[in-house]
Amino acid sequence: MKVYFLGTGTSQGIPVIGSNHPVCKSDDTRDKRLRVSVWISWENASYVIDCGPDFRQQMLTSNCQKVDGILFTHEHADHTAGLDDIRPFYFKQGDIPVFAHKRVLENLTKRFDYIFEKENKYPGAPSVEINEVLNGKSFLIGDKMVVPIDVMHGNLQVFGYRIDDFAYLTDVKTISENEIEKLKGVKVLVVNALRIEPHDTHFNLDEALRFIEIIKPERTYLTHISHIFGFHEEIEKTLPKNVFLAYDNLEITI
Repeated sequence: MKVYFLGTGTSQGIPVIGSNHPVCKSDDTRDKRLRVSVWISWENASYVIDCGPDFRQQMLTSNCQKVDGILFTHEHADHTAGLDDIRPFYFKQGDIPVFAHKRVLENLTKRFDYIFEKENKYPGAPSVEINEVLNGKSFLIGDKMVVPIDVMHGNLQVFGYRIDDFAYLTDVKTISENEIEKLKGVKVLVVNALRIEPHDTHFNLDEALRFIEIIKPERTYLTHISHIFGFHEEIEKTLPKNVFLAYDNLEITI
């Protein structure tokens, strides 16, 4: 299974519009981060987790040729605002399956009513196949079982996803012992680490590292990174040997 990091930035992306912060002025391409998302593929299967406002650019850069489905973590715009750009995939493939919590599906139906509308549909609008994700209930994508991981983003419920030995968690602030048990044995973990300073709704670096110590994966990649975290090259030097800072267009094999 291959995991391609489509975006590793926080909600504003890096560089931030109008910012003179040194990280936003960096010449290191690893410091330029689109909104957070990953593309997961194996054999003939191709799935994306989240579909933010940079989705079109990410699909072109990664040369993704098909999307068999989109798994949504939650409804915030930096994870969902690119949904309209599934149109080229819809024109080639038909209805695109989407997987999300009921609350998220209801939110998307309001915001993208023309996509979810089944009657009197606007010509040229894409269509989706709706799949509700329930906590505690695994589901299939292709021939692989997905285990939803229920976490909290401040006061908002968010789903992470485990597929085989890989787990993807973003926008996490707290997670229960029961959900942690579902992550035991993963070889590769992706988890958010927004910045050094504490944040109300996201892991900071210390919280992410403590969480990694509990899970004990072979490798961990940090994502959903803010410009105020610092320069990629400098942060990498401070991390444990099995923890890495993800960056846009990084591809790993599991």
